[in-house]
Order: sequence, then structure tokens, then C-alpha cells
Amino acid sequence: QVQLVQSGGGLVQAGGSLRLSCAASGRAFSNYDMGWFRQAPGKEREFVAAINWSSGTRYYGNSVKGRFAISRDGAKNTVYLQMTSLKPEDTADYYCAARAAAGGDYYQDANYYTYWGQGSQVTVSS
Repeated sequence: QVQLVQSGGGLVQAGGSLRLSCAASGRAFSNYDMGWFRQAPGKEREFVAAINWSSGTRYYGNSVKGRFAISRDGAKNTVYLQMTSLKPEDTADYYCAARAAAGGDYYQDANYYTYWGQGSQVTVSS
């Protein structure tokens, strides 16, 4: 059974940085898409970033381009979300997600993903 365990998050001032981690276990992830989503109170879940584990191809939501970076460490089976130049509007619960890659442009759709982490709270103060 695939498990995604998140760590990181917390409280940071605007302009600061945080890194989220998502440790994956339960199988090989060589052909998986890994994504990060966020959900603020009263809002829909929003696509943040995604990476194809084998090719390393990365995708970003428009609101985080140039500020956030997704990466993976094969030796640790871990996906990271490095967040810089944080803004109060980045405040949300962040979730990592995974599924076997199916091609196409579904990586931005939360319904595409099979497995989810437990969530990490990120609060950015102004």
C-alpha cells in the first residue's frame, strides 16, 4: 500500500521560505506523477506543482511560478516543495499526491491522483 508522509510547514513571515517534504513508501515510484496541492479555508483545492518521477519534468501553477520549486530525491523516495518569497495568500493546507503516470495534462487535476499525504499547514504572516 502506498503511503505518503508529509513533514515541514509552519509559520513564516511574508518574504520568507519553507520546505515541505513528502516521503513515499510502498512501491517503486519510477513512473509516477507526484503533485502538490493546497487548500485555503473556504476555497477549492488548488494545483501548486507536479513532477514526473522518471523524467523529472516539472509543472507549476501560475500563482507560484518563479517562487516555488518541486524536486525529488530517488535515494530517499521523497518529493520536496521549496517555497520562497512567501506571501500571505500562500497560507493554506498543503497536500502531496501521487499516481501512476497516465500521460496527458491531468497533473493539475486533484481527481487524477490516487494517493494523498496527510497535509501540512503553512501560515504566512504579513
